Amino acid sequence: MTFDPSSLTYDDAGLIPAIAQDATTGEVLMMAWMNIDAVRKTLETRRVTYWSRSRQSFWIKGETSGHTQELIDLRVDCDRDCLLAVVNQVGAACHTGRRSCFYTSVIDGVEVELMQAED
Repeated sequence: MTFDPSSLTYDDAGLIPAIAQDATTGEVLMMAWMNIDAVRKTLETRRVTYWSRSRQSFWIKGETSGHTQELIDLRVDCDRDCLLAVVNQVGAACHTGRRSCFYTSVIDGVEVELMQAED
């Protein structure tokens, strides 16, 4: 069956959440938003492309930082309202310079930082 990005369920703003996961380690790296054109561009170029809600423009991961995401596999969840981008991540995935955006854990009601920014 041929994949059609219009078959996905987008929110009222035309967006769908996309989770990036490292293809080698399985580590969850980040979550961002895609619109239908970002999904298409990601599949066409194999460079993960998101939609920036704040800038109202496309955001190709690593375009300015060099911390790129090469698409290995794009997976659709059972409700067709969330994507999982399995990627080869080069450098930090988080804008803070950390490998993952999920670097804070809540342990017994206290926030604990799990990793430092990469140099």
